[in-house]
Amino acid sequence: MKQGRRTLLGLALLGGMSRLVNGAPAGDGALDRELAAIAADPDCTLASLSVLAIRAGKVVYERQFGQRFLGAASSLAPARPADQHTLYRIASISKMMTTLGVMMLVEQGKLSLDADAGAYLGFPLRNPNFPQRVVTLRTLLNHTSSLRDDAGYSWPADTALSTILVPGASRHGKGEMWASNAGPGAYFTYCNLNWGVIGTVMERVTGERFDRLMKRLLLDPMGLHGGFNVSELSPQDLANLATLYRKRTVDTEVWDAAGPWIAQVDDYSARPPPAPAGIGSYVVGTNATPFSPTGGLRISAHDMGQVMLMLMNGGRHQGRQMLAPASIERMFAREWTYDGSNGDTSGGLFQCWGLGNQQFPDPQLVEGAAFKGVGHLGEAYGLMSVFVFDPVMKNGMVALVGGSSSDPAARKGRYSSMARFEERILTALYRRALGRNTAG
Repeated sequence: MKQGRRTLLGLALLGGMSRLVNGAPAGDGALDRELAAIAADPDCTLASLSVLAIRAGKVVYERQFGQRFLGAASSLAPARPADQHTLYRIASISKMMTTLGVMMLVEQGKLSLDADAGAYLGFPLRNPNFPQRVVTLRTLLNHTSSLRDDAGYSWPADTALSTILVPGASRHGKGEMWASNAGPGAYFTYCNLNWGVIGTVMERVTGERFDRLMKRLLLDPMGLHGGFNVSELSPQDLANLATLYRKRTVDTEVWDAAGPWIAQVDDYSARPPPAPAGIGSYVVGTNATPFSPTGGLRISAHDMGQVMLMLMNGGRHQGRQMLAPASIERMFAREWTYDGSNGDTSGGLFQCWGLGNQQFPDPQLVEGAAFKGVGHLGEAYGLMSVFVFDPVMKNGMVALVGGSSSDPAARKGRYSSMARFEERILTALYRRALGRNTAG
């Protein structure tokens, strides 16, 4: 039975390719076959894969492989293929999307990148080990705030962040959320908690709940599907939401590549998603972490491509100016570069950073090519995601993987800190879809 299911999945991965619509190019059969082979690789099979490539400012390739939902015997729900409109929980690329909202509020004069973030929050935001140093939105956005994830980065809606972050408060404990080795602005450490604080700041200055604020600022004006609160997705979007899988148990985290696919998150085949606990009595501006500004956006690769085009086109989308060119330039300007001692690179993954975006010196992204991109990566619950583009050449790539059969950490890349299948996907897209319009 298990072997039959694996065979059917392999056939689906090879044959489940959605053709482009809306006048986009028909595509490249060789690239179709190469990506299908990567997705169906028995050494590390992918549950689903959705990709998009932009060359010279135009979408030239868009494909989906595999199943957004693998079926459930318990509810008799059938398998459903990934398509152009399939939404994924894109993990940490959400941080970059949240940053777009921040920059809009900066443009509106509601936020300043270099003001004391505590002034917006209504409580002091200071590292008790370096109390004279100010934590600003800039240091939160470039991961030099001196906040750490050691005490967690998400709490129920009825838990105010002030009770966690302020020394002496009821949930502050031993202060593990604050670094002792370096103060704000001095040392890079990737930190999810930064974005919970940022989302709460955004709520404070607007009076709007974070998930709805991001719909108003970014998603709705651009006509994008999805959102940061899965319980408020439209029925259409919920029906096209990808379940994320691993061949790994949820609790014990044991991988078994020969075993069954196990849903990790976003399986709503039996019942609809519940609203975040306590949301009915939530006080806006006290704790945005239930909406996961750090990783909770559901969106399709197609719509991520629309965001990428907007960034390439100086903030303009279908005749509407979403962000001023100066704001985009400010967001993607280099804020931090590793000098050998000024940060934690997480095994070489992090080398350069802007405001809410990672910057990739070659050859970090593409094998044997000098593709210098900016953007973000993501990984959570089996998903692996990539959003990278060259703003000068207007070339870019989006890749969303809905889960893998083998541990990505055991399938390391040859030339980067990414998983090998991510390297293969990006290199295939670059060589076959981006073609000669490259800087390298």
